[in-house]
Amino acid sequence: MRTTSESESDMVSAVQIPIDGITLDGELVVPADVRAIVVFAHGSGNSRGGARTRRMARSLVQAGFATLIFDLLTPQEAALDTTTLQLRLDVRLLSIRLTMATDWISTRPATRGLRLGYLGDDAGSAAALIASTMRPDAVGAIVSRGGRPDLAGDALGHVRAPTLLVVGGNDAHVASLNRAAMRMMTAAPRELVIVPRAGHDFSEPGATEQVIQHARSWFTRYLGAAVASEPTTADECC
Repeated sequence: MRTTSESESDMVSAVQIPIDGITLDGELVVPADVRAIVVFAHGSGNSRGGARTRRMARSLVQAGFATLIFDLLTPQEAALDTTTLQLRLDVRLLSIRLTMATDWISTRPATRGLRLGYLGDDAGSAAALIASTMRPDAVGAIVSRGGRPDLAGDALGHVRAPTLLVVGGNDAHVASLNRAAMRMMTAAPRELVIVPRAGHDFSEPGATEQVIQHARSWFTRYLGAAVASEPTTADECC
């Protein structure tokens, strides 16, 4: 299925990704000048419709990145998870599905051969980090926004993909967990960016825009896509 996106030259496809006997729904956007692809990994499992996620994806497409936003859980699993809250924290399950989606991307004519990055949030960040160790030659960059990379555990020491961790300045506990995770990522180039006065979801005015700027800049640096705006207002630390 193809529909018309904001740019007439972009290809937008509703996709179904077969994984271990199930099918996961998603949306693939490929701009005409595509140079790389970013795969979104959501900690909540089913988050394709989130407004901030959509804004992030649109900005990446404008910078020359294809984007794949897909549900890491089936509708039935997501319904169960609203009660148990367990599957969204099953980083092993999420990482396996993300890895298989990565393999699926390599078979698609529109995306075959593209350099690939992950953008994760919450437990999805840990899943992205683990998945990158399963396909180290395929994954060229990772961005975590308000993520829990600490949930990746011992896999952190095996991550080779350049990784950017973005955390809200008011999200002190998660920032501390991100700093601890960074110290374990000895094999990968990594940076931690603190967005001032932002909370866990970056819902404050201007906060999401700062995350977008940092993500575009990181993916541009390591995946070689179109020129992105450099972040100007967030404090960096390492």
